[in-house]
Order: sequence, then C-alpha cells, then structure tokens
Amino acid sequence: MHPTDISIADYTYILPEGSIAYFPLAERDASRLLVYRAGEISETIYRNIADEVPAGSLLVLNNTRVVEARIVFQKPSGGKVEIFCLEPPPDYGGIAAAMAQAGTVRWKCLIGGASKWKAGQVLTKMVGNVKLAARYREKLGDTFLVELTWQPAEMSFAELLHLAGSIPLPPYIHRAPELSDSERYQTVYARHDGSVAAPTAGLHFTEAVFASLAERRIRRTFVTLHVGAGTFLPVKAPTLEQHTMHIEFIAVTRETILDLRQALAEGRPVIAVGTTSARTVESLYWLGLKAYRKPAIGAEEMVVRQWDAYEGGGQLAVEVALGALLDWMDGQGSTQLVTTTQLLITPGYEWKLVKGLITNFHQPESTLLLLVASLIGEDWRKVYTYALEKGFRFLSYGDGCLLLPA
Repeated sequence: MHPTDISIADYTYILPEGSIAYFPLAERDASRLLVYRAGEISETIYRNIADEVPAGSLLVLNNTRVVEARIVFQKPSGGKVEIFCLEPPPDYGGIAAAMAQAGTVRWKCLIGGASKWKAGQVLTKMVGNVKLAARYREKLGDTFLVELTWQPAEMSFAELLHLAGSIPLPPYIHRAPELSDSERYQTVYARHDGSVAAPTAGLHFTEAVFASLAERRIRRTFVTLHVGAGTFLPVKAPTLEQHTMHIEFIAVTRETILDLRQALAEGRPVIAVGTTSARTVESLYWLGLKAYRKPAIGAEEMVVRQWDAYEGGGQLAVEVALGALLDWMDGQGSTQLVTTTQLLITPGYEWKLVKGLITNFHQPESTLLLLVASLIGEDWRKVYTYALEKGFRFLSYGDGCLLLPA
C-alpha cells in the first residue's frame, strides 16, 4: 500500500481523559519507561534507561527551546485578544534570524478573539518599562500575519517574548500555565529559541541520566527542530493523500553529521530521542540524496517535502548520502545546515539511520502515532494497550517508551 492510501481510522484508539498527564512528576527521571524490544515488553523508569539502551549507541536529541509564544492584549473595551506566535514568514531566512530581530518583527500567528480585532487596529500593552504594539496585517489561510513593534527597540524578539509572553502548553492540557512550567516544559539541554511545543521525549532526561549513559559508552549528539503547532493537529482527512504535513525548521551542524556517519561506520545504533529528532535525522538522508543527484543544487531546493521518501530513489547507501551532504555544505561554505522538513514518516517508510526511538505516548490519529507504527509495525497496538492497561501517563507530561525493533 502506498502511504497516500493509508486510512487514518486504522491508527486510532480510545484515550481516556484520566490517562492524560496534566502535570509533570516532581522528578523528571522518575517517569515510567515502557521498553519494547523485538516484540517483548518490560518496564522500568527513566532513571534506569542506561540499562536498556544498547551499549555504544548514539543518542540524538533535539536542543530546541520553547519560547513564550502566547501574548495577551486587552482592548480598551475590556475584551481580550490572545496572539499565539507560530513562525516567521520565509523572508527572514529561518527562526534564528527572526528571533534576533530588534524593534519590530512580522510573525504568523493564531489569534484568540480575532473577531474582536478590527483590521488596522493597533493593540498595545506595557510590560514593565517595555511598550509593545501589535498590528493585524493580513489573513493567511488559518493564520494571521501580525506586525509587532516594541520599545526599547534594541531588545531582541526572543527577549521580548521572554518578558511579555507565556509558555504555550499543549491544547489537551486544560489548565493555565504556571510558573513551574517555564522550567518543566523545557529540556535540561534546551539551547535554541524557536519551538512552540517541547520535544517532550527529552523532558525526562537529567544530568544524572546522562552520566549513567556515558558509563555505558552511550554517546549523544544534538540536532535542532523547532516544533510547530502542527505537531498537535490530528489527521482530519480519511486518507493521508488529503493530509498536508506541517513544515518545520531544522538546523544540523557538520559535527553532528560526522557523529552520525561515524556511528554507522562503527556499527553503533542511532537512537532518536523523540519524533522530532527522528524526523530530522531521517531528513538528512533525503537531503544528501538530493545533493548526490545534483551537486550544484541551490539552497532553496534543499528542503524535504512530504512525499520525497516515497517517490523512488531511496537505494543510495546512507554513508554516501551523508558524504554528499557534507560535500554540498562545504561547497556552500557552511558548517551548519539550516532548512525545512515536511517529511511524513508512515507505515511503509524505509528507515535509513534511526534504529530505535525514545518517545512519549501520542494522540490517536496523529502523524506521531503513524511514525511509531512505521518503526514497530502493528505492535504499536500491543504497546499502547499495555500502557493503558498498566496506567501509564500519556502525552506531553506523561511517561514514555523505548522502542527497539528487531
């Protein structure tokens, strides 16, 4: 079956409200860990994950940082308008550049209370000694283009959000964010501002966990994928052919690509921490294939589109693809690859680099659940049934699993 023919109704299950975690545990690494190893299930806690990950593995973690993307304005009439900053328009050249803008920025946003905000009307608010103004510019499908300006103008947009915004908890956590969420809805290794959702598989990791992993020669490397709000959207079309996968910004250093190539050469398994890391790592293969086929390809064409992995040509050796990607980066004079990926990983996908996955439990009928099913096949039902029956906590603040297919 071609992935376009997959029926999303085949990837659903009943998720009771009581199984959703609304708060994190007091200790990050005390969360339960379901271990799926070649069809067999056991369980432990994250504190002991080093005993379960194959010795010598290379863990790939997403070091994006969640930004305080929700800003609430109050109109003179008393009505509230909430702006949820999603991503910059393409002309900024990526999230990092947009986050560094000072004084003014244009941003694609969702707007709560949009009917209360007339076109051209400027909303203002004071946060400490900072004056912030928002102007609704235009409608862009389901989103809006909003222009934000602030004084003092030397402050970066990232600094402004930290001051004026709040952490955007997922829509299925039906509560207002608390002060503790500013810390707990971030990984301990978050570095690069840009996500509107946490790479939640990494929320369970602590420095003590990393130390125990290092004792077993389990190394780590980092990629950056800025998680967009699209990660929460269920597939609403009956088949994937009618579903448009969301686009997300990625950044990968030359050093990380070399780490991956070395792990492959030494026969050490690559384990992705989170679906975002998995999509980023797998995207590198398809980018390398493009560079191999067309060494002079322009940067604007070096993106991964939704169906690239299913249109043939995936027989190039992984090491060759990564080598071609490195050569292309050298030709560009770049030590970091910055682009976008729309890669949709579904049952039928042929995994290129990733041999295992550490992840949380995902929503029914989501692209994240499809990715899990792609890795372990129909056993996804076995894993999720076990987790529900044994009282595992689901979704962003919940427990997780280590998936090691045969």
